[in-house]
Amino acid sequence: MLKKSMAVFAAGALAVLGLAACSDSTAQSTKKASADRPAAQEQTVNVGTLATEDFLPMWKAEKEKLFAKQGVKVKISVFSSAQELSAALAAKAIDGAMTDIPVAASLTKGGTPMTLSWVTLGQTAKEGRFGIMVGPKSKVRDLKDLAGTPIGVGSGTMLEYVMDRLMLNAGVEKSQIMKEELKKLPVRFQLVMQGEAEAGVFPASLLALGELQGAKVIAEDTAGENLSQSVMAFRSDFVKDRAGQKAVKALRAAWDAAVKQINANPEMQRELMVANTKLADPLKATYPVPHYPAAARPQAESVKSVLEWMKEKGYADSLSYDPKSGALKKA
Repeated sequence: MLKKSMAVFAAGALAVLGLAACSDSTAQSTKKASADRPAAQEQTVNVGTLATEDFLPMWKAEKEKLFAKQGVKVKISVFSSAQELSAALAAKAIDGAMTDIPVAASLTKGGTPMTLSWVTLGQTAKEGRFGIMVGPKSKVRDLKDLAGTPIGVGSGTMLEYVMDRLMLNAGVEKSQIMKEELKKLPVRFQLVMQGEAEAGVFPASLLALGELQGAKVIAEDTAGENLSQSVMAFRSDFVKDRAGQKAVKALRAAWDAAVKQINANPEMQRELMVANTKLADPLKATYPVPHYPAAARPQAESVKSVLEWMKEKGYADSLSYDPKSGALKKA
């Protein structure tokens, strides 16, 4: 290359210095603009739930800003029924929800494939409580007394699955396990308490309320075989791309951080639990704050048992579960 004159060299050097200064100024401006726009870079995840204690760590994460620490925004929507929550998932109004295996399986059957991301309650039998309860004046003493007697429950639900398994485990013949279709829990509870229904299947909070009012829980799933789990499940189309996977990973981390705080001092979370759940007034001061599990997918055996039961009952066609990815698929 030919040498340039000193004048040209000096002019070029000044130009380079000017460009460098300009570049540095631009970089600083870009860096500042990026710092001023962190919210725009965070992904928003829309999550649904019912007003139950199963979801408490997510409310804790929201309160303590644990989602923000993981770089994700979460919008929580509370639904009044499982039917409304399922409709929101099918319409893609929400990305995921706290639900259970039968609901996720039914959505998958109906054309909205779901992925089970982690268990919210029920990693062990002691977590969560479902049971069969009779009214204060009932003479029923054990499950065998209910052989051939209709038990109040909603079809295709985790509660019905627990009922069937508890009855079978007690030695009641399958042909003698009968149900009375009572989908609405408040109605079911009232009928059992008044003696108009012989027995019903209920979640923990209503079992506790019934016991306070003289009802008898004759069987529950907190000992022996682990029958029931609630889960965080997401639409499979949401988690199939990297953005969705990253968001769910962030939510899992926030969940785990919240769980550590709750389990370290459960009683300190009572106010938050009462504010976000539909606990009856007599339970607000005494109902135990649950122990929560770290985020882990449901075990294959647990999911397979529920899916086989749903197929046998005619609630769903053959479905498969991949324990590695958590995906439910039509077989």
